[in-house]
Formats: sequence, C-alpha cells, structure tokens
Amino acid sequence: MVEITSRRIQANGLSFMVDEAGEGDRVALLLHGFPESRFSWRHQIPLLAALGWRVIAPDLRGYGQSSRPPRTADYAIGHLVDDVAGLFDAVGARRRLLIGHDWGAGIAWAFALDRRLPLDGLVIMNVPHPAVLGRVMRSSWRQPLRSWYMGFFQLPGLPEAMMTANGARAIGQAFTGMAVDKSRFPPEVTDVYRHNALIPGAMTAMINYYRANTRLLGRWGATPPVIEVPTLMIWGEEDTALGVENTEGYGPYVRDFTLRRLPGVSHWVQQEAPERVNIILGDWVGARLAGP
Repeated sequence: MVEITSRRIQANGLSFMVDEAGEGDRVALLLHGFPESRFSWRHQIPLLAALGWRVIAPDLRGYGQSSRPPRTADYAIGHLVDDVAGLFDAVGARRRLLIGHDWGAGIAWAFALDRRLPLDGLVIMNVPHPAVLGRVMRSSWRQPLRSWYMGFFQLPGLPEAMMTANGARAIGQAFTGMAVDKSRFPPEVTDVYRHNALIPGAMTAMINYYRANTRLLGRWGATPPVIEVPTLMIWGEEDTALGVENTEGYGPYVRDFTLRRLPGVSHWVQQEAPERVNIILGDWVGARLAGP
C-alpha cells in the first residue's frame, strides 16, 4: 500500500496544498485542470510512487486550499509556469516528470516550450500543443464551436453566478454531462469539486485562467521551439470540448512523441478510465524513464 499524505508547500511566494506519496529526488509533478483539484490524480499517485517517483499533486493557484491571488493578471501563463518551477525546486527535484490534464496540460506544454527547467519526461492528457490547437482553430468551424465557453468566461460576474448557482450544480454536471462512463463520477466525487468551487473567491480564480490567457496560442510565434523532452499524450476520444484532430501533426513540434488514444472515454480521461491510463502511463514511464 502506498500512503498518500497532504501538506503545504511554499513555492513562488504562494502556499500550495499538495497530496504527496513516495520519497527521493525523482519528482513527478501532477497538474490538474478546470474545474478539478489535486483529487483528480487519486488513481495515478499510487502508481507513480510504486514506480519509484516522489509524487506531488498540488491544488493549482486559486484552487482548493492553495493561495488565491486576487487579480486576473495573477493567473497569466508566466506565473503558472513559475509555480511549476517553484514546486520542483521546493522539493529538491533532480529528475523531473511533469504530467498535466486540461489546464494543467496547457501549463505543462508552456513549461516545456519555455524550457524553464530541464525535464526528463512530459505527459499530456487531452489538451493539444498550442500550435496544433491554433491550426485546428483556423482550419475548421468545429473547434471554435466546441470552445464557445472560453468566450463566455470573458464576461464579468455572470460565469461565476451560473457556475455556483444551486450549490455549484453546474460544476458537477461538467463531469457527469461529458463523461461516457458516468458511474465514475458519483456524488461523493463531484461533491469534492462542487465544494471547492463554492469557497469564496475560488470560482473567479478558476475562471481567471481563461481571462488572463486570451493570447496564449500566439505566445511562441509562428515557429515555436521544438520540444526535445520525451512526450506521451493520452487522449480520450469522446472529448466534446477538443476534437481528436488535435492529436495530429506533432512532428514539427515534438521530437519524441508517443500518442495513445482511448476510444469510448471522455475528456476526463485519467478519472474515467484510470485502469487503462495507468497501464499506458506505467509502461511508458517504466520503459522511457527507468535508470539513474
């Protein structure tokens, strides 16, 4: 049995509540998405710890029990990348595995593109490389239509009111409505996310990720740096927010790219299909990142 503990870590001038397992300086940092929390990695933390990694899964800034800076600009991608670097440094990481889903995957892409610190491995779940998403957005009407909510989130106040109404019912529906296997999201799971969203100021902080990063896709220009880090992408094919065309055309952007698509699985891939995700993740980490 792997023991998972919770504690606070001070990094980049903020306080992060984290779930942690394992020990040593081989650190796997797990970044959740919207509207999730560190709880979303409950199935992967024991696996990675058993593989010999010290696993750190934080509530991202603004979420759950972590610090909640007040300004919209506090959630710009540069600050989020600095948080990742600060967390790696705070735990003395000498080897670094960065894993992200949804917004966490967006931060992970940015961290690798900015080459903020050397990485040993990068694992991305259901969010495309910024250049790929930009190409898909320009080439078809389907992806802009799927991404309608990003425009809605730019409105002041209204998104927060709608998302937190009736005990944050819309937060729970974000999971049960999109999931293929809805049994993976019983009330005891969705209640965790609903309660986090109802913490004063939390919903605004969560939506500020969208408000502060409207120009993210152009951050690295027309020719972004090639990512040299071995990269695994796991993608639930039934994602209603991001089409499977976002998994194609990675040759110019990622030198060492492995794609694993899961049919019959939604955007919430690591929670909805943890058994399949963990087999893929364990095989890849064991094969690519073993040794000193």
